[in-house]
Amino acid sequence: MGKHRLEPMFNPQGVAVFGASERPGAVGTMVLTNLIEAGYTGAIVPVNPKHDTVQGLPCRPDLVHLDQPVDLAVIATPAESVPGILRQCGLAGVMSAVILSAGFGEGGGGTGNGKRLQRECLEIAQQFNIRLLGPNCLGIMRPGIGLNATFSHNQALPGNLALVSQSGALVTAVLDWAQSRGVGFSAIVSTGDAADLDFGDLLDYLALDPQTTGILLYIEGIRDARHFLTGLRAAARMKPVIVLKSARHAAGSRAAATHTGALIGGDDVFDAALTRAGVVRVERITQWFSAAQILASGLHLPGDQLLILTNGGGPGVMATDRAADLDVPLATLAPETIAALDQVLPPTWSHGNPVDIIGDATAERYADSVRLCLADPGVHMLIVMLTPQAMTDPTACARAVIEQAQKQTRPAKPVLVCWMGEGLVRAARDLFDAAGIPQFRSPETAVEALSYVLAHKRNQQVLMQTPGPLAPAAASDIEGARLILAAARSAGRRVLTTRESKAVLNAFHIPTTPTVLVRDADEAMLAAESLGFPVALKISAPALTHKTDVGGVRLNVRSVQTARQQVQEMLNTVRSAHPDVDIEGVTIERMAEVGHARELLIGVARDPVFGPVIAFGMGGVAVEVMRDRAMALPPLNAVLIDRLIQNTKAARMLGQFRDAPPVVAHGVERVLMRISELVCELPEVAAIDINPLLAGESGVIAVDARIELTERVSVLDRYAHLAIHPYPAHFVRSWTLDDGRTIMLRPIRPEDAEIEQQFVRGLSEETRYLRFMRVLDELSREMLVRFTQIDYDREMAFIALYTPPSGEEIEIGVTRYSLEPDGETAEFALVVADEWHGHGVGSHLLEALVDYARQRGVRELVGEVLLRNANMRKLCAGLGFTERLVGNDEDIVRISRRL
Repeated sequence: MGKHRLEPMFNPQGVAVFGASERPGAVGTMVLTNLIEAGYTGAIVPVNPKHDTVQGLPCRPDLVHLDQPVDLAVIATPAESVPGILRQCGLAGVMSAVILSAGFGEGGGGTGNGKRLQRECLEIAQQFNIRLLGPNCLGIMRPGIGLNATFSHNQALPGNLALVSQSGALVTAVLDWAQSRGVGFSAIVSTGDAADLDFGDLLDYLALDPQTTGILLYIEGIRDARHFLTGLRAAARMKPVIVLKSARHAAGSRAAATHTGALIGGDDVFDAALTRAGVVRVERITQWFSAAQILASGLHLPGDQLLILTNGGGPGVMATDRAADLDVPLATLAPETIAALDQVLPPTWSHGNPVDIIGDATAERYADSVRLCLADPGVHMLIVMLTPQAMTDPTACARAVIEQAQKQTRPAKPVLVCWMGEGLVRAARDLFDAAGIPQFRSPETAVEALSYVLAHKRNQQVLMQTPGPLAPAAASDIEGARLILAAARSAGRRVLTTRESKAVLNAFHIPTTPTVLVRDADEAMLAAESLGFPVALKISAPALTHKTDVGGVRLNVRSVQTARQQVQEMLNTVRSAHPDVDIEGVTIERMAEVGHARELLIGVARDPVFGPVIAFGMGGVAVEVMRDRAMALPPLNAVLIDRLIQNTKAARMLGQFRDAPPVVAHGVERVLMRISELVCELPEVAAIDINPLLAGESGVIAVDARIELTERVSVLDRYAHLAIHPYPAHFVRSWTLDDGRTIMLRPIRPEDAEIEQQFVRGLSEETRYLRFMRVLDELSREMLVRFTQIDYDREMAFIALYTPPSGEEIEIGVTRYSLEPDGETAEFALVVADEWHGHGVGSHLLEALVDYARQRGVRELVGEVLLRNANMRKLCAGLGFTERLVGNDEDIVRISRRL
């Protein structure tokens, strides 16, 4: 793997400080002081034409004829001087810069001159391939190498937590908190206005950083959702990420024109994005600190069953209540454990969880209780609490708990403590900090801290699942749907009629009720009689979103006479109340019969940051009152759809209850899968409302539908509207062999986990060794997830499939590339099943990979091949790859091709 683009910033050989001085309070003074006092061992080069020396170091007027290695420039000069400094850095070969200066029109305000300066800085940086942090930021710290390139008054301790924050002020608060608790950091980054480097870039680096085991993010806003989520998902697959976001109640994506829009706010969408990425979110700074303390302790959770041990009943109840609030399950003590506790506790102990060991508990009683509870196999984690009472020695009890926690065999069960009070427990807290045991000041915060670790574990389980195979499905008529949308736009409309909306849904095989439009009461009689009774009558006027609110809905109409009368009354009423609205007429539909119908809502709204979001919940006329909804970002798969449904109250209605049989198997799931496909393939769609979607034991059907179009559509990237790159279904190819067999080539998907495993198992030992360069019988679960759950925005894998007469797909070859940290090079691999050698499978796969990589902007494909792998070397040579030996290793050659 190549060197990451941000390596010069995080691990520089030398640092130049522009604006270094000795003037008290000056930013340049503080930065240089911090570098010296932090013990940075690389070259420190003060740059200031007004001084010969600064703080005891030789000072240069510029970087011309630089004779020391400098990778990082820290700029603390007025904004007007920064472009010239960056040009100077570029000529001197400096690869990264931190711009501390303000005055660039930050925050969307400022002067036009500030924005111009920022654009000029970016142009110069791109010209010289310099990566910029800031402007208007606190700077960067790398405590492990003594790098403190900030103007903070704090020095950070070395550790394994990385902190990335849009707020410099918050960074200083975290540092102050961390110092008092002995929490260290692998890196601290203040992004400032993020003109160049943003969360996505920084997460991409920290995901691979061996010094970082956990990441804390403070976010105020996201500029590039795709880049952010790509980096976040990559990081979350490798290490815990905990997010604190401000402005939780911003209106964001609210669009009251639709039911879905009225239910969704910007913060809801942000939550959906974080859930999709497998990270944990907290709401308050205190919770963030608690989460940081847990991360710093490196806790391992063998399960999710919590035991609470206390010497006071009240705190135990408080902890229990908070556990119930956060869905943290309480452990049930084994009978053997209860019997053992009976031998060491007073008869009046609680005999359950919480384990109340009574107010006069001694250190010995704490030690015995903790030891016995930790030995219970049904207890996975422990919160030990103490209230300082007259007969209690908090310090001695603390020593007892620490001793028992440290006596455990590895991996140890987590032990958290809550010694309540201040002066009487201060010494005990110091002991806990020194022992590395997370300690909290209230029962609630202790439980919350564990809930974050549990939430992370649960999200990771969803993130790392391998969904089962997809059931065969009829192809959607995407082009037909696009023609319907284009016709509406050509007519000057952005809101489709009910009939048009249902036609688009039908194109994606979403069942709808047949709809007939009538202009007057006489036409209504004929239509109703033709459809068959009972029927539903609905006003057709795209500008009237909620038909029920204007008297535009009649249900269960059972005769011709009633249909004629009610259509005329409806037209008269609506036209009188809304004389300026264009009314097409009335739609007549046969009443849907699905058996014991449940009314559901499926909707789509467009968030200004994350793009389309899919909502699901209970539907009907009271949907805004019920406010039962869950959200997810497309694209969806079976696992994500199941989680989306289970996060609603509506989920409980889909099974059997009272006299209602369960909803038809997988009916709702199939509709959600099709909606996901529709959203991905039709960027013109801004909003969808299917309300109600009726679901019963005999089927699922969309009774009413509304689709709204965007103002304009980008044609440069078919998936530019999505925050997560979907499965590129359009990149499917097939060819026929000389013997008549047809081979299909398509991108891999998570549902291919089983056939991928079977493919690797079926390879000969020699072929497996040539591919993986080590002995391997089958893919581990982690490898299987990594190989099938790919991020199509930064990697690709194509598989070749043969379907024999039995009808079961067989994988016969696979090729893949993964973008390297430089953002321009991709490492690739290729393997073909032994019995399919010599049929051109490898050539087709590699040609498809080269074509896709070129389209995605990859400049070079590289790979390593064993020297003895003659077939692979010959294949690559025929496709324009060149090769050379790798260093001193005579067994491996590096093959590459410029694209």
